[in-house]
Amino acid sequence: MTRDEILSMLQSGAVEFVDLKLIDLPGTWHHITLPAEELKAENFTEGVPFDGSSLRGFREIEESDMIMLPDPATAFLDPFHERPTLSILCDVYDPAMQRFARDPRRIAQAAEAHLAASGVGDTAYFGPELEFFVFDDVRYQVNPEESFFAIGSDESSWGTGDVGGPNLQHRIRPKSGYAPVAPTDQLSDLRGEMVRTMKACGIEVERHHHEVATAGQSEIGIRFDRLTTSADNVMLYKYVVKNVARRSGRIATFMPKPLYGDNGSGMHTHQSIFQGGRPLFYDQEGYGHLSQLALHYIAGILSHAPALVGLTNATTNSYRRLVPGFEAPVNLVFAKGNRSAAIRVPITSQNPKAVRIEFRTPDATGNPYISFAAMLMAGLDGIRRKLDPTALGFGPLDKNIYHLSPEDAAKVQAVPGSLGEALAALEQDHAFLTAGGVFSEDLIQAWIDYKRREELHPVNLRPVPMEFQLYLDI
Repeated sequence: MTRDEILSMLQSGAVEFVDLKLIDLPGTWHHITLPAEELKAENFTEGVPFDGSSLRGFREIEESDMIMLPDPATAFLDPFHERPTLSILCDVYDPAMQRFARDPRRIAQAAEAHLAASGVGDTAYFGPELEFFVFDDVRYQVNPEESFFAIGSDESSWGTGDVGGPNLQHRIRPKSGYAPVAPTDQLSDLRGEMVRTMKACGIEVERHHHEVATAGQSEIGIRFDRLTTSADNVMLYKYVVKNVARRSGRIATFMPKPLYGDNGSGMHTHQSIFQGGRPLFYDQEGYGHLSQLALHYIAGILSHAPALVGLTNATTNSYRRLVPGFEAPVNLVFAKGNRSAAIRVPITSQNPKAVRIEFRTPDATGNPYISFAAMLMAGLDGIRRKLDPTALGFGPLDKNIYHLSPEDAAKVQAVPGSLGEALAALEQDHAFLTAGGVFSEDLIQAWIDYKRREELHPVNLRPVPMEFQLYLDI
């Protein structure tokens, strides 16, 4: 929608409220709601004030006044309000109407501008594949003297002995949940409602299916788009999935590894660059039909991957999924169609415009604006430096990595094994992010400090139940 279309809708009385949404640094939406008549034309240029000190990673209390500016192109009718409500995403400014350097949407927009200014191409397309779990019940407790979690799911492999009511079985065994039909797949109608709602909000949906893990792991495939728009879509996708699940009396989570002994949830991210509508990653004669430019891009991502995952795999739980030796994209190599590689080259289409790379390591716990911008900046650094992925030892490796000899396996580099290691790598290697003023040193340090203080240290300080099993009698 345009500004004038929004104002006309408000004047017609079609909606009663306007919900202004903005995102904090870690990646959570916040909102402020106005009666429809309170949103004026000048708000699209002068903004709406809010308290920046109350959003994580923004500002301190002595400099809390900030402005959010609605972006009319992001407007959608919000399906989760009882009264007719128009939601609009906002960009963040300081009181002098300068863009706030820590605004995640600014970072994504700046990355797209940097691409255009670089002369490499004019458009970066991103296509994320988000996986998530839908549970029937989740309970947990974290106290000095007690800590536990418990997950309930009618689909789960562990519920075969449940009593107290009919046990209708048709449960999914671990690692056996990929695309079964009903009654084994109990969530098809729920995913269908999620799809219907996403489409009503403006997201193009391509497919949905049950994923590999037991206990309700699912995926809804959405269409690729430009970098910032794709990040907007990720936030809206998560908003829809969580709220539709809640309406059904369930809970949806994008936590990468909620279950031991089964597959985790990732966010495989497809990427390509175009110039004037022409795909720059395509070469009929290249490996996997990849151009030399695409290979440079791959080398940039893989060479910066230890630092990248500090942004794209942004939680301590992310590294429960990224464990070497299991079916996880920890191996810093690229290959055609190989799902054990960090970067896969899909080979399902002969259309030059469909040629792309798929970075399989990320998950959905990061901030999508920051994650996508960081991936693009790493790829552009590889292009600028003309990095050769083969010369750097990144493949191609068209073999099952888990069947390599110990000697060959030792040559394969891997991502960091913990959030602490990833943040240390990011601290050492982030100059590629600051090119063109896309990321600021201040933002990068704020991210690292927040993650260490609020997430890494609290987890490291607490014992976990497995340690009692291992060490209580030592």
